[in-house]
Amino acid sequence: MAQEAHLENAGISVEEVDSLAASAHAGQFDKIGVPYIERVRAVAAGLVPFGDELVMAGLLHDVLEDTEVSADDLLQRGVPARVVEIVKAVTNQAGMAYEEKVRRITADPQATLLKIADNAHNSHPDRAAQLPAQKRERLAAKYRTARIELWPAAGQADIETVVSIVNPSLLAELGQR
Repeated sequence: MAQEAHLENAGISVEEVDSLAASAHAGQFDKIGVPYIERVRAVAAGLVPFGDELVMAGLLHDVLEDTEVSADDLLQRGVPARVVEIVKAVTNQAGMAYEEKVRRITADPQATLLKIADNAHNSHPDRAAQLPAQKRERLAAKYRTARIELWPAAGQADIETVVSIVNPSLLAELGQR
């Protein structure tokens, strides 16, 4: 209830954030040639059970690093400050190794769930199958290594919730943990 009131006061809805993300990513395509907005929507879908702030962060999670939109732009458009914080937490920083970025993300529980959803989507077998073998193997190893850091930083039930929506094929790996 308090979260809903906070978002009402923020002046922007999930639908408006989706529109903002669609506009920011217009003309962009992901690694397999799918319009980029579909990728961020898939990540956001895995976060629906956790509330609007995380859905908004999922929709915007690549905006700062892949578009001309800045954190200040998001704030000026009415995106809640906490959403912008989560997006900044998962945004690549120049000179920071991916492994260090993942460890930094785990300091924020909501950013961790967002990165778990992103990792699950990136690891989806249907997506991986469309990549050249060498790239597929390199990325699979990268995403597996990230899960070694990410999963212990989140609750089992929360991981299961995200993974069951975004990439159910990871449930077997989760069960072995």
